[in-house]
Amino acid sequence: MSEQQAVSQDTGSPGHIRRRTFVGATVTAGGVVIALPLLQGCSDDQETRLGKDESTVRLNINGAEHELTVDNRTSLLDTLRERVGLTGTKKGCDQGACGACTVLVDGQRVVSCLTLAVMVDGADVSTIEGVARDGTLHPLQQAFIDEDAFQCGFCTPGQIMSGIGCIREGHTSSPEEIREWMSGNICRCGAYANIVAAVARTAPSGA
Repeated sequence: MSEQQAVSQDTGSPGHIRRRTFVGATVTAGGVVIALPLLQGCSDDQETRLGKDESTVRLNINGAEHELTVDNRTSLLDTLRERVGLTGTKKGCDQGACGACTVLVDGQRVVSCLTLAVMVDGADVSTIEGVARDGTLHPLQQAFIDEDAFQCGFCTPGQIMSGIGCIREGHTSSPEEIREWMSGNICRCGAYANIVAAVARTAPSGA
């Protein structure tokens, strides 16, 4: 095909839809036709999923009853910090590796960043805010002070909650056993020796 013939196919009368114009318009129109239902469908799906993706959970947190509607993907950590306002439980690695978010669920140690709130519906949850009683520090809290078992303090809430669990579980027969059963709690300041001493000091009381 000559250049003149090619040009003539693209330059018809004003009312004539040229081939290239038609192809371009078809693609554009097709995109709009396809995009609009998709966008509308996303909106409808979101509304449909809204109810299905949420659950009501009932938690007894530090002796107080809480009923919350949460996204099924919400961690217990985020529920405690953002919904209940208990920010003593710290978000460290958010991957279950540092132990900063340790709380007790029905008396058992858990890393709350890897625990979904819906998984513990109906459970008793203990956080660092509920450890002291009537203005008196828990024996392990006092031991952390007496043994100088913290520096920056960021990991301390998780260390204390884990230490309470460790004592209740009976894993305190030796410093070596304490270190083993507290190994999931990381202290970036390196106060491990003093943490072990604080747990050992408190162990006879049974936490």
